Amino acid sequence: MPQSRELAFRIMRHGSQIGSHTLQFRCNGDSLHVDIAVDVRVSLGPIPLVRYSHRNHESWVADRLVGLDSQTDRNGKALRMSACATNAGLRVEGSGTAPYIAPPNALASTYWYKAVLRGPIIGTQDGMLVRPAISQPEPQPIHLASGAELPARRYVLTGDLDVELWYDVSDTWVGMRFSVDDGSVISYERM
Repeated sequence: MPQSRELAFRIMRHGSQIGSHTLQFRCNGDSLHVDIAVDVRVSLGPIPLVRYSHRNHESWVADRLVGLDSQTDRNGKALRMSACATNAGLRVEGSGTAPYIAPPNALASTYWYKAVLRGPIIGTQDGMLVRPAISQPEPQPIHLASGAELPARRYVLTGDLDVELWYDVSDTWVGMRFSVDDGSVISYERM
């Protein structure tokens, strides 16, 4: 968890901001609650071409994910998923999968917790479980929204996911990059 108890990114495409991604962290004893909001809009004049809205709430006890609920609107298509801790493990349900018990090392695709790179990843849009291959090329600085450059470690996820993630020296999530269906590259710039 970042010391500021929040993370905020501007979402960029072709040099223009198309949205934002914010994370708010609240602690209560051993419990941690993370609220995530992602909003994207791409328009041609007054006509919206892409509309994306995602809301996610995570509950943690110590270092264990115990609950997750999300709703996504992707261009009018509703997606959802939820997960809750049971004696058997984390039970996941989603619009993209039949209910299942996630492996013990599975974490949500929210990326703020670097440990997500150590196991399978639960998709927070639809609940699908993915197992990307992960490589760590040479460290590569990341550009922040302020224009500053920050030293960071880059991780490349391929296969089930195609995304690049950056974490700073304190293992705080500081950037992301991926391609979308039209070939555009989307990048996250930490604010």
